Amino acid sequence: MKQHAEKEIIQPTLLCDKKGNLNPAAIGFARKPFINSNLSGHFMRKKKWNYWCVYGDEIIFSATISHLDYAAVCFVYFLEYETQRYFEKTITIPLGGKLKMPTQVLDSVSFKNSEMMIDMTYLQNETHLSVSIPDFDGDVLRAKLVIQHPSTDESLNVVIPWNRKTFQFIGKHHILPTSGVVTIGTRRFTFSPEENFSVLEYSRGVWPRESTWNWGMASQRVRGRRIGLNLGGKWTDGTGMTENAVFVEGKMTKIHEDVLFNYNQEDLMQRWKVKTKFSNQVSLTFSPFFERVSVTKAGLVKSEVHQMFGYYDGSVLLDNGETLVIKQMLGSIEENRVKW
Repeated sequence: MKQHAEKEIIQPTLLCDKKGNLNPAAIGFARKPFINSNLSGHFMRKKKWNYWCVYGDEIIFSATISHLDYAAVCFVYFLEYETQRYFEKTITIPLGGKLKMPTQVLDSVSFKNSEMMIDMTYLQNETHLSVSIPDFDGDVLRAKLVIQHPSTDESLNVVIPWNRKTFQFIGKHHILPTSGVVTIGTRRFTFSPEENFSVLEYSRGVWPRESTWNWGMASQRVRGRRIGLNLGGKWTDGTGMTENAVFVEGKMTKIHEDVLFNYNQEDLMQRWKVKTKFSNQVSLTFSPFFERVSVTKAGLVKSEVHQMFGYYDGSVLLDNGETLVIKQMLGSIEENRVKW
């Protein structure tokens, strides 16, 4: 048994109809960010976020701007591999203040108050990511990164239809060459576009009250080639769509099968197994070395994220028939449970 191939969208398409419900023409995937996420209505149910994760030689650095309709939540975290020094800072703004989330994947967005400034400005195939936090684990944090979007690269843009009133558009942009500097106190971490890559997760949708998902991803240079992995599970099951893809030098192989995540829920630091449901197209193991835990309990919102950082090993079959062998590829994998 195999899953059907998903429809490919090849022209600009609106996510929603005039009533704010899912436009059936938007169900599918695209290799470019063709979907305009024109969300409206659905009082207090809309969820929007731009999440950046940057893989450096010494640290992982991440910044997110999100709007959950009844609050804006912005957070920044970093992990130093060698010392496992980790810190995360979150700011919550009831009702979201003046924050406006754009409807196009690469449009600019920024947030600023006295505790945190995050600016994501897109200009001529580059995202300029600037972050400034006066008190970040007792230090001043400053980040100035330039993230390239190579014009010939493909990206994963997919609409997940639970039904006409609950649906999700997600853009996953991988292996984006990154340069610049992150400073934390007196420590300075530099990024070079030949070896350091960023991942963008752009998300817009109307969600059910409760959800659980797995997400596995990596963007690294593997034996001279830029390789990106994006694998998701649970939340897309039964919708006929997946967020599964692999990128090689900017070319995407879309994986139409569901992917199964097998792991020990009592001990997430044990090895995970990730494989396609019906075939051997994806056959990977993931060995964690660090667990990031982020728990939110704030009124309407309850969320528990367990994001593991570690290494992928295994293989993925590409569209051209090549078996891509993966050894010790740095990335992350997560279990996320939300009630929002």
